[in-house]
Amino acid sequence: MYFAALLARTEDGWEASDMELDDVESLSDLIDLARAAAVDDDTVVALIEQEDAWFGVVRVDGEEDPRYFVSNASAASRSSYGSMLTDELLGSDEEDDVLDVLDLDGTEDGEDDPVASFTDEEDDAEDGAVTAAAEPVPAGPLGDPRLLDDLGVGHKQLMGLNGEALSEIAESLGATEVLEAVR
Repeated sequence: MYFAALLARTEDGWEASDMELDDVESLSDLIDLARAAAVDDDTVVALIEQEDAWFGVVRVDGEEDPRYFVSNASAASRSSYGSMLTDELLGSDEEDDVLDVLDLDGTEDGEDDPVASFTDEEDDAEDGAVTAAAEPVPAGPLGDPRLLDDLGVGHKQLMGLNGEALSEIAESLGATEVLEAVR
């Protein structure tokens, strides 16, 4: 079971609205909902949780690129809404079979990637190329743990949350009452 809410910052504090996940089929749908909830292009924080398995935070500031955080990438990747976030954070592309994770092989942009460079299926098997399905999703947090630092939720606090995480985030933001009203 999922719970999702949008917290939009206003001059008077935070406004909360229940986010209907049935209308969200992609990450861009989620971002569009967040931008639509914004007051004067101010900050909107989308909070999503799946019971006690994982929680995710998406921060949208006007037209800037959204920022993301997922508490447990491995658990989130096994759920429909969580996989949207983990795919974005891992750079997974539905049209690509190869998961290109942050150039962790030590190559610079433009250099050959020894694992992901192949030209046909025969080369795949010989080179041992790693596909998205075989690539393990990291256990634990993934994304930008500092996305709420300036709003009163420090990165160490965010990384240590579990259980009632969304309530604790709302408390730190000063939005407990408005979040509980939509829960």
